[in-house]
Amino acid sequence: MSRWEPNARGRLETAALELFRENGFDSTTVTEIAARAGLTERTFFRHFADKREVLFGGSQLVRDLLISKVGAAPAHATPWAAVVYALEEIAAEVFEPRRPLVLQRQVVVDANPELRERELIKSATFAAAIADALRDRGVADTAAELAGQAGIAVLHTAFGRWTRQDGDRELSRFIGETADEMHTLTARESPTGRR
Repeated sequence: MSRWEPNARGRLETAALELFRENGFDSTTVTEIAARAGLTERTFFRHFADKREVLFGGSQLVRDLLISKVGAAPAHATPWAAVVYALEEIAAEVFEPRRPLVLQRQVVVDANPELRERELIKSATFAAAIADALRDRGVADTAAELAGQAGIAVLHTAFGRWTRQDGDRELSRFIGETADEMHTLTARESPTGRR
């Protein structure tokens, strides 16, 4: 085997997702993943700490992008508009170009309770990152927290619609539509009768 391994990370990720779907997450070993990718276990561990990281290794990148994109929203944008802008940008840059892998990953996560729990933790860190980025824009604590949580709710709902669709509509469109629905929902009079 040659020392240079082109796209080793991508090959390992593809092999792992195939094996997770074929054999289940728990039954798949790092040895099998490396063999399927035509690489060594040593190469696997150069790219991933363990097999869970194949599924969650990009979380830090997405978190950092959320912070960056909220900060890059137009200066006049409301907090909610900044959140929606960031989510649409990340959908277009990160999720949509990798749609086949993202869909495979979601099937694996949905089938495993331990992975679903980790997915919830990841979502909580994303909400906190959005809130921090909004605070950096001068948004008050409560509003920043609410916008972060609402943004992740929109992302989760839009992502579910995107993964279940029959066509090939872009995730960013689902995010925009879901954000509009959230806006409509929250623009109504509150249950206590206060505005």
